[in-house]
Amino acid sequence: MKRVFLIGAGKSASSLIRYFVENAEKENWNITIGDISINHLENIIKKSNRITPIIFNIDDEEQRQNEISKADIVISMLPQPMHPIVAKDCLKLKKHLVTASYVSDEMKALEEDVKKAGLIFLNEIGLDPGIDHMSAMKLINEIKDNNYELEGFESFTGGLLSPECEKDNPWKYKFTWNPRNVVLAGQGSPVKFIQQGNYKYIPYHKLFRRTEFINIDGLEFLGYANRDSLKYLKLYGLENIKTFYRGTLRRPGFCRAWDVFVQLGLTDNTFVIKDSENMTYREFLNLFLAYSHHDSVEMKLQHYLHIDQDSDLMKNLEWLDLFKDIKIGIKNATPAQILLHILEQKWTLESDDIDMIVMWHKLDYIKDGKLNQLQSSMFVYGEDRTYTAMSKTVGLPVAIATKLILNGTIKLTGVHIPVIKEIYEPVLNELKEYGITFKEKYFDHNNILNTAI
Repeated sequence: MKRVFLIGAGKSASSLIRYFVENAEKENWNITIGDISINHLENIIKKSNRITPIIFNIDDEEQRQNEISKADIVISMLPQPMHPIVAKDCLKLKKHLVTASYVSDEMKALEEDVKKAGLIFLNEIGLDPGIDHMSAMKLINEIKDNNYELEGFESFTGGLLSPECEKDNPWKYKFTWNPRNVVLAGQGSPVKFIQQGNYKYIPYHKLFRRTEFINIDGLEFLGYANRDSLKYLKLYGLENIKTFYRGTLRRPGFCRAWDVFVQLGLTDNTFVIKDSENMTYREFLNLFLAYSHHDSVEMKLQHYLHIDQDSDLMKNLEWLDLFKDIKIGIKNATPAQILLHILEQKWTLESDDIDMIVMWHKLDYIKDGKLNQLQSSMFVYGEDRTYTAMSKTVGLPVAIATKLILNGTIKLTGVHIPVIKEIYEPVLNELKEYGITFKEKYFDHNNILNTAI
């Protein structure tokens, strides 16, 4: 019998847990799920007597190490900053570790010790990062195997609403993963990528205005750049490529409207606003505008950001009730925390909402001396508010990789991400059984200029 310890059972874990429910008996697993609250797990795990939920405090060292010591493998679905705490315990107690988060410097520093212990710490095995790596490496290696020269690689992923659920929502967006990460997206180091052999950088205050239109299977999207594409050049084996760019997809209109929040400073998480609990939405917005005894908040905003009165931007902001006298009710809150609270009132999935994951790769390569192009696209739709497309595409790769480590299919040791064939091939093959597949289109040099890019 193999024992699995899953830490964290939030929005992205529902499909992961369902996979365990469906496979625990067959694989002879016992699973413990630790979270600060377990009430929401009752309906998900009721069909299995092999899953035990426990109230778990990540800061309780004794409990943490006790539970990890009983497991063969640990899955951490915690926020990224908490992974090193779990990783150090896994190393000390000689347990494998799987996460869906980016590899931190602290995690990288454990590489040699993890290898010496004969363990694998597999990270970035969710959606983005995760399925993006695996599907990209499959295509990149196929092109290399044909001895074609890869000139350009672009990859975009978006967690969105399915088109029929966009309804009257002008943002065409709701939260399907960690809302805090959405509000803080793009902050920190500047965006870095390569375009036609030139290094390019985008500062945060320009990020949501440097976008490109992308048509995928007849649907229009806008793409903006992810934080640091350059760190994947070596990992993808593409040190000499001319264009390398990883980005995020949103529907048209989102980025320009979000840029209003960036320009005003509403996404700032570095200071606390005095008396925030007694402030209204309208008063909060007014804090970031110039003083005027006569002009309304709406007029000051339009003047400051050069927004036309009948602009769609104003409709987006009005839809969020930003100009209303609704009390915030959060004490000692930062601007980003207040903005998050406001957004959650309108961007939380309703009972009839279905989400959609879109992923798109574009690879330019030289074949017989001429430029050709491959476009690969994936669309995944959720079932309901619990089994979302986001939970499927994040949780299923984690679950499948966990199984492959436990049954010995993946024998690697060290700190890894899924860019190695031993990892990505069996994971992608099983994902097909859950409808997570890609459609590929090839364009030769005669029609490449007519493709929608």
